[in-house]
Amino acid sequence: MQAKVQHKLMKLRSKSRLRVKASEKSRIEDIFEAEETPLLRYAYGMVMRREVAEEIVQDAFLKLHKHWKDIDQPRAWLYRATRNLSLNYLRKYQRESLTEDSDMEPTAHDLPDVELGRMEAIGTLRILIEELPTADRELIRLKYDDELSYGRIGEALELSTGNVGYKLHHLLKHLSEALQKAGISSPRG
Repeated sequence: MQAKVQHKLMKLRSKSRLRVKASEKSRIEDIFEAEETPLLRYAYGMVMRREVAEEIVQDAFLKLHKHWKDIDQPRAWLYRATRNLSLNYLRKYQRESLTEDSDMEPTAHDLPDVELGRMEAIGTLRILIEELPTADRELIRLKYDDELSYGRIGEALELSTGNVGYKLHHLLKHLSEALQKAGISSPRG
């Protein structure tokens, strides 16, 4: 019974997510309502400051509005813009903090290239995941966000445990190859 309830909730959640087809774009207000919170979480995960994340997401939506007629996939475009704005902020912030603290001894946490590379790797991975088909994104979300076992994922998606493992293995292999093509070969970028 609980598996059926979870399955219905998942269907409702995936239906409530905004899907934008190249041939029929939604209104920008609909995209804002559907994507503002996930984009805030995404930006916050990169910059670790709420007010900065809010500014970044606001800037991304302003740029989306400005280029609305030229954009076929607003959701993916927003994630890419948010990633780029976050990386720009990190570069600027790290430059400023290095000049202010130049007389202090650097620590492992202060290595800007390592941190920037890590943030870029995370951002690129998130973009790649957002570009996956809905079913594949859901599989990854259930495994890594909800931390469900293969058995529970199988129940939720009506797949065998072996099929869950097989699909997840090939998805991760695909993502790894895509990261390598993007020039990212380690978690540090």
